[in-house]
Amino acid sequence: MNIAVIGSGYVGLITGACFAEFGIHVTCVDNDENKIELLKKGVVPFYEPGLEELLQRNLKAGRMDFTSNIADAVDTALVIFIAVGTPPRGDGSADMKYVEGVAREIARHINSYKVIVTKSTVPVGTGEKIRSIIAKNLKESVDFDVVSNPEFLREGAGIEDFMRPNRVVIGASSDQAVAIMKDLYRPLYLIETPIVITDIKTAELIKYASNAFLAVKISFINEIATLCETVGADVQVVAKAMGLDRRIGPKFLHAGPGYGGSCFPKDTMALLQIGRENQVHMGLIEATVKTNDYQKERAADKIIKALVKAKGKTVCVLGLSFKPNTNDMRESPALFIINRLLKGGAKVRAYDPVAMDDAKKVMPKVTYCKDVYDAAKGADAVVIVTEWNQFRNLDFNRIKKLARGEFFFDLRNIYEPERLRKMGFTYYSIGRP
Repeated sequence: MNIAVIGSGYVGLITGACFAEFGIHVTCVDNDENKIELLKKGVVPFYEPGLEELLQRNLKAGRMDFTSNIADAVDTALVIFIAVGTPPRGDGSADMKYVEGVAREIARHINSYKVIVTKSTVPVGTGEKIRSIIAKNLKESVDFDVVSNPEFLREGAGIEDFMRPNRVVIGASSDQAVAIMKDLYRPLYLIETPIVITDIKTAELIKYASNAFLAVKISFINEIATLCETVGADVQVVAKAMGLDRRIGPKFLHAGPGYGGSCFPKDTMALLQIGRENQVHMGLIEATVKTNDYQKERAADKIIKALVKAKGKTVCVLGLSFKPNTNDMRESPALFIINRLLKGGAKVRAYDPVAMDDAKKVMPKVTYCKDVYDAAKGADAVVIVTEWNQFRNLDFNRIKKLARGEFFFDLRNIYEPERLRKMGFTYYSIGRP
C-alpha cells in the first residue's frame, strides 16, 4: 500500500516514518523546499529522540520519499493523511486555512478512490467540511472517504507513542475506509492495541477531550500545591497518595510552573471556542486555563519577591523548552518567567541541552551559556524550569562557588529541600513546606 502524508512537521514526519517502519511506502509532502531538501538527506529539522535514525533507515530501504509536489503524492497514494498545522487564532479557535487549503489541493488531483484522513487536531465538524470542500473542487466524479484518525504523540516520546499506543481512534462512516485503516495499523494488532471505531465527530472530540483532561489534572495539582504551601503540607506526598487510587492514577499529578507546548494551551482554548460556538459553557476548562496562567505568574513572582527587586540581579535559568527531550519553546513556562525577569531589569544567563538556538530567536537579550556551570557564574539565583535528566545530579559545591547568591528555585521539585538547605542554599520549590 502507498500512502501520502501532507505536512512534514512533528506529527506528519513521525507518522510517515513510523508507517514506513511498518513496511508501507510513504510519500511525505511539504511546501517548504528547504525542509524537503534536508529530509531527503536524512536530516530532521527539529529535535525528537530516535527520529533521525528511523528516517535514515527507511530512506535507505526506499520506503520514504519527500516532495513538494502534492499532485504526484496524491496520484500514487490510496490513503492521504492531512498533518498540517492548526494554529490558534486571536479568539482561541483553531485556524483551519492550512487544512482547508490542502483539501482543495487534494481535490484537484484525485482521479481514483482515496481515503482522506485528518491527523491534525481539528474542531468537531471538520470532517464534514473537508468532504464538502473536496466534493466542490473535484474535476471529475470520483468516490472518496473522509476519516478522522487523531494523533496522541507526546513530544520527546513520539515514536514510542506511535509504535506502542494506548489506543488508535478511527472515525469513519464507511466500512471500506475502516477496513483500509485497520489494514494500515495491522502491525499493532500483534501487541493487542485497542482500536476504537466510531463516527467522525466523536473521533474529532476524543483528541480535544483527552488533552483537556490532562491539562485539568496539571492545573488541579498546581492549585493543591498552592494550598500546600499555605497550610504547610507536601504536595508530592499528597499527589503520590492520590495516584495510588486506580480511579485517579499518578500521571500528570506533578506540581510545577504550569503546562506549555504545542498542544495543551492550544487545545484547551480551541475546546472553549467550540463550546461557545455550540452554546455550551465549558466552566472546568475555563478554570483550567486561568489556573495555568496564574501558575506561571506565581512562579515568576516567587523569584522576583525573593530577590526583593529584579533590577540589577543576575538569574541563572536551567531549561528553556516546555518539557525535556524536545526543543519546542511554544508556550514554555521559561519564556514567561524570563520575560518577567527581563522586564524587571534582571540579567538572565540560560542553558538548555537542545533548545537554545530556538530560544535565541525569541529571546535575544538572554545570555546563552555552554553548560549549567557557565550559566551559574555570578548568579544571584539559580532556577530550574525544565526537568532535563542532566539537571537531576548537579554539583552543588561547584554551583555554590560560582554563584553570587544563595537562592535556588526548583520549580520541578527535583531535589530534597533539607539537602540543599544544609548546603547553604535558600531553597524554594512548588507545594512543599
